[in-house]
Amino acid sequence: MRVTKFSHSCLRIEHDDAVVVIDPGAWSESERALDGADAVLLTHEHADHVDADRLADALAKRPSIAIYAHPDVVDKFSAQWEGAAVGVTAGHAFTAANLLVRAYGGLHAVIHPEIPQVANLGFLVNESLYHPGDSFDVPEGATVQTLFVPVSAPWLKISEAIDFVRAVRPQRAYALHDSLLSDNGLTLTDALMTARSGTEYARLAPGTTVDA
Repeated sequence: MRVTKFSHSCLRIEHDDAVVVIDPGAWSESERALDGADAVLLTHEHADHVDADRLADALAKRPSIAIYAHPDVVDKFSAQWEGAAVGVTAGHAFTAANLLVRAYGGLHAVIHPEIPQVANLGFLVNESLYHPGDSFDVPEGATVQTLFVPVSAPWLKISEAIDFVRAVRPQRAYALHDSLLSDNGLTLTDALMTARSGTEYARLAPGTTVDA
């Protein structure tokens, strides 16, 4: 698989002739990421992970796109997506384009006790790449080669990101969910993750493509 990292939390995965996009949100270059997409995986409903209008535009141009998301997300945006979305929950395995996907998790990490948690899914793609969405739910029983790890959010501490990488034990980890950080914050975060995560770690510039 070839994976292109876009800003914030968006990935474009290409395998053989298929293109699967994860979390084309409002803080990402979603139009570029969705160009030619066959399937879209959405971890949860927040706007930095799903730009509903941009996705509707992509569907208008390419009606064959299949969207996979938690039923709560499907219900919220069903009018815009005109039946293109399929509901999945934690524990489900399915095929998106030609890629095997397993869903994990269940809930978004706690931002504040007074803010309700929304549904959140992590996606394991082709038994090797894991995108957790906005949570640190470990994909139990999975052997993860490439982990995308959130590094900045109102709901996380860097110690939790480090411990998450250690728990998953991937061959390599790349930064995810990093749009809230200044240049100084990115530098400090990268230094801590490199020193403490226990695996090969890097932050990819938007548009960078790697093997996974």
